[in-house]
Formats: sequence, structure tokens, C-alpha cells
Amino acid sequence: MYSSRNQERIIVTGASGALGGALARLLARPGVELSLWGRDAARLDVVAGQVRAAGAEASTRRLDLTDGPGAVDAVLADDAAAPFAQSYLVAGLGDVRAPGDVVEDPALVLRLAQVNFAAPAAMAAALAGRMAARGHGRIILIGSAAGHHALPFAAAYSGSKAGLARFADALRIAVKPHGVTVTLAAPGFLDAPGGRGTPGGQRLLLSSEEAARRIVRAARAGKAHYVTPWPFAALHLVDALLPRALRDRVLAALPLPDAEGG
Repeated sequence: MYSSRNQERIIVTGASGALGGALARLLARPGVELSLWGRDAARLDVVAGQVRAAGAEASTRRLDLTDGPGAVDAVLADDAAAPFAQSYLVAGLGDVRAPGDVVEDPALVLRLAQVNFAAPAAMAAALAGRMAARGHGRIILIGSAAGHHALPFAAAYSGSKAGLARFADALRIAVKPHGVTVTLAAPGFLDAPGGRGTPGGQRLLLSSEEAARRIVRAARAGKAHYVTPWPFAALHLVDALLPRALRDRVLAALPLPDAEGG
């Protein structure tokens, strides 16, 4: 059941994860209703309780984004029941190739493509169409600084995030004349198992709470593409400027992250 009061409705996917949960807590305030989606029902309930304690309303939906058509149908049904003003589409399933393997397992490649790119992109397209018809709305897609680099030990992860970045940019151009803003936020290493296991990650770790604050600030400012922390923006520029042969040698020399980093 949705509140009959005039609430600002915000959907946050990945809300059972560290960054999604941090975003939900940051956005929670009186006058806001948060629709929290995630894979882990117990964690969703915890975040929903924290959101309600901050004075917001909360509903939860357990859904795995490997079910892309189900996710699109669900978000359209929820939006039809009570329109979303904002959407934070957080999907960050990360993994690396197994030690000793030359390439990643095909099933892993497919799963990461579905969760990190196909499902959030399709949900964003569905919401963008509804928001454009209403003449307003804000969509925030959570990418990754890894999407700027061809990581040989995480081709599926970096590739899926690169695809999401290009999609977000194209969607932004398409819906801007209709009053809808699209922001692609690309955080670097977060203080979570995935970030801690990445080469060099310890020196550039961001807490989920700090990453959430920066992402919300960038979205409210209407930024098209936001990379944080700043060294990752510099690395993106260096990657683009290096001669291909030199860039390939640098990337090929990166060590495989610890197994827990997935």
C-alpha cells in the first residue's frame, strides 16, 4: 500500500548492499517514501527500519536483477501505482577471473552483463519514458571507475560498467529536452570486500557513506558524469592518452586481486 499523502517517491535498487543502503539512509527524511530493492531480504528489512527511523516511509522488494523482464515489469507497475520522482539504480555485482584461468567463465560474463548493464539500463529506459511524459524526473545510474579501463582480470565487470556509461550518456541526451536529468556516477574503490581486494585499492578507499554523499550531491547538481575520488578521473585521462602498446603492457601487468575481492 502506498501513502495517500503527497510524498516524494524514490527508488533505490541494490539497497541491501553497502552503497545502496548508504544512499537510502542519506535520502531518508520526512516527506520521502523510499522503495528499496535488493537480493537480501534480511538486510533490506534492516535498511527499511533505519529509513523509517529517519522519518521517511519505506517499502521493500526482493528481486534479483538477473530477471531483467521481471525487474522492468515491477518498476513500471510500482511507478504506475505512485510515480517515482527519483531513481538511484545501484547494481554492482563484481568478480574476477579464477586464478589460473586465462579468461572469465562464460556464465560469469553473462551474469555480470545482466546485473550490471542490461537490467539497470532497461529499468532506466522504462522510468525515463514515464518521467519524460510527466516532464520531470531524475535518474542516477551507478557505474564504476573500472568502466574506464580494460581490466584483463575483470573483463566482464569493466565491460559491463563501460556499457552502462555509454548508455547513460545517450539516455541523458535523449531525455534532457523533456525535463529529465540522468547522472552516471562512477565511484572508485569502496571500503568493502571488493574494493579491499583490488590492486592499490587500500590507498584510495572511500567509505560507502562518503561515496553516497558525493553521489547525491552530484545528482542534485545535475552532473552528467561524476567520477570520485579525483585520482580516478586523472587515471581515466592517462588511460586515454597512453599509446595503446604501453597501455596494454601496464594493464597486463596488474596482479589478480585476492579471491575475496569478488
